[in-house]
Amino acid sequence: MTITLDDVNKVAELASLKIDKEEAKHYLENLQSILKLANQMETVDTESIQAIAHCFDIKKRLRPDKVTETNSRDYMQQLTESVQSGLYCVPPVIE
Repeated sequence: MTITLDDVNKVAELASLKIDKEEAKHYLENLQSILKLANQMETVDTESIQAIAHCFDIKKRLRPDKVTETNSRDYMQQLTESVQSGLYCVPPVIE
């Protein structure tokens, strides 16, 4: 894929950015080097590489999945003015 100055200027326009000719040239060079690196990376043979989720072989320490708090729903609903069928009633915010 080739990027031109027209492409850089079009993206700048779409992003509502004002860039001068020198900045556009600088961005063009940076984008071209990024695409060159991406193309170079596509040529690397990765068939024998096993996919991994993380670079470190660390097991996560997980907490036990058990309830640690009591259900205080009834108490909390006694503190509010408007509850209907176990649900809190709030005034509408969107008309």
